Amino acid sequence: MTTAPHPDPRLLDPKLAKFSPLRRILVHDDFTTGTHGWTELIGNHDQHGDLDTVDAHMSDFRPPQLSSCTFFDVGTHGAMSGTYALKVATRPVAGHTGVAIRRLTMSGRGRVQFETYLAYKAEAASAENGAATAAGGGRWDANNHPSEQQFGAFTVATDICDGVRYHNVVRYQNTDLDHRVRHRWMYPTVPEPTPREHFEGKVRLARTADFTAPDPADWRQFSAPQDLCFNEVPTKVNWHYLRWVIDTATRSNVELQVNDVVHDMSDVPVPPYDEEYGSLQNLLNFYVSVRTHTDVRNFLYLDSVLISADW
Repeated sequence: MTTAPHPDPRLLDPKLAKFSPLRRILVHDDFTTGTHGWTELIGNHDQHGDLDTVDAHMSDFRPPQLSSCTFFDVGTHGAMSGTYALKVATRPVAGHTGVAIRRLTMSGRGRVQFETYLAYKAEAASAENGAATAAGGGRWDANNHPSEQQFGAFTVATDICDGVRYHNVVRYQNTDLDHRVRHRWMYPTVPEPTPREHFEGKVRLARTADFTAPDPADWRQFSAPQDLCFNEVPTKVNWHYLRWVIDTATRSNVELQVNDVVHDMSDVPVPPYDEEYGSLQNLLNFYVSVRTHTDVRNFLYLDSVLISADW
């Protein structure tokens, strides 16, 4: 007589059972219980703590906040598995980006997996919605809402250094800079500009520059477009499962799963920096960002995050 295999005891916990972790869980952030180390990304400042020395494009990424997803029409929506989600928000300025970062280090090399349940929305019932076509939105037809075309993009990325510094990056571009719906996954072909490059005079970026890769020509699509569930109006929050696997042993991407679609990322390049960076050995950071292409605030909500590794 055969016996049933023993279930992974981690899956007996309802908070973990909705994830598919690798062997070792590094991080489980349930935002109903706090921010768990997720904080605003800010550029480097000088030894005097002078915030005026922070690069202009990295000086206003806005701190993430705990949100009960409360809206003008339904009141408190709540998160997927509790009251609070982590909310990353832009200002109502075209080109503005909100960024939250989680800082870790590596105790090994191998596959690392980032999982989350997320939702994305534009400002509900804003003045710009009423003048939607002038603010990048479409027309309301009782199914499509103007705010869907007023959401720009969200990004999940890393900042890793094992002697060589590099960023794995995956971006969902909902609309392009001309407010056309794209629904596509993208990656940059260049490494992210750094404060040291700015200090050395190699780059000069405007306050609303895309800090991940400022030139739109440096972005490429991978895989097929994917429609997500905006669900008609900006106060209906539907949570999407995202699972992203990278390999720190080979400095490469592996795959991205969003809901029921798995995208092969093995051929998506990860451009390294040519120069070395000190004080960063074993750096393992993850960040999420949201970017608006209109004068309408954009929001990214994370219900919870689980980061695991196979080392």
